[in-house]
Amino acid sequence: MTTFSMTTNILLHEAQRIVKDEQQALMSLAERFDEERFADAFAKALDLLAAAQTILVFGIGKSGIVGQKIAATLTSTGSRAISVHPVEALHGDIGIARTGDVALLLSKSGTTAELLALLPSLTVRAVPTIGLLGAVDSPLGALCDCVLDVSVREEACPLGLAPMSSTTVAMALGDALAGALMKQRGFRAEDFASVHAAGQLGKNLTLRVADVMHTGTAIPAVAEGASFREALMENSRKGLGCVCVVQNLDSMRLVGIITDGDIRRALEHSDDIRTLSAEHVMTRSPLAISPDALLGAALAEMERRDRQISVLPILDAEKRCVGVLRVHDIVRAGL
Repeated sequence: MTTFSMTTNILLHEAQRIVKDEQQALMSLAERFDEERFADAFAKALDLLAAAQTILVFGIGKSGIVGQKIAATLTSTGSRAISVHPVEALHGDIGIARTGDVALLLSKSGTTAELLALLPSLTVRAVPTIGLLGAVDSPLGALCDCVLDVSVREEACPLGLAPMSSTTVAMALGDALAGALMKQRGFRAEDFASVHAAGQLGKNLTLRVADVMHTGTAIPAVAEGASFREALMENSRKGLGCVCVVQNLDSMRLVGIITDGDIRRALEHSDDIRTLSAEHVMTRSPLAISPDALLGAALAEMERRDRQISVLPILDAEKRCVGVLRVHDIVRAGL
């Protein structure tokens, strides 16, 4: 067990306290959903956001940074949202606002001067306002069309000054709004993939195993009557970390698989590998997947096991081995 100095222990304790304080703030937020006033306000906010052409998110300082994240999450989950700096808005960028839009205003104090100054311009354009406010009984609270309480008892900051618990709560409520909107709209994994096409998530949800698997002569395979030595040589030649053991090389009907792990265990426990056959070493009836499966499904199969695996044989409807897929191939597909 690692031994820490007294100073380090004090710092670790302080760090843990901060996380626990933020956790408690989130629990308090969760409990507000059981309160009629908060639940009604949240439902009203959802109605406004669902009908919005564009969601304009405003905030200053740390609230502005939280607003940027909320806008990004909304945009990636089916809403049209943009983060607008209030100062820039007061100097012309408010022109982006149109009737049919909704404004999301973030403020811990509820007295942010720049946000208060924006309200007349938003009112003129018939843009409803939703306040995520740390003080509902405040100037902004009195003027917003809908107010969501993101107050915290105290900040987790050791000095009680830097926004920590308050930003955590505001960001969590932004996620709650985005998630509820996804549910309301029936936003699907396919929809998510369509706006994340270049990333690993998008590739996992759009590419299929057949798009990236190794096929044909690249498949490491030996007949079930082959020796362990032959399997070793095939594994070395193809370099995919496995050998598929098939009934025969014409039918390619899978019988088992020999992975690098199987090879290591055979070498550890056998005094004379010359007596071993591929059948002695292979794993029978191994986990396999269809070439039509999504990459995300293949990755889930690899990881959904007590002992994770890094390679899958690919079988067609006739149980013939038509390919091999490695976890490296999935990662590379997302690059």
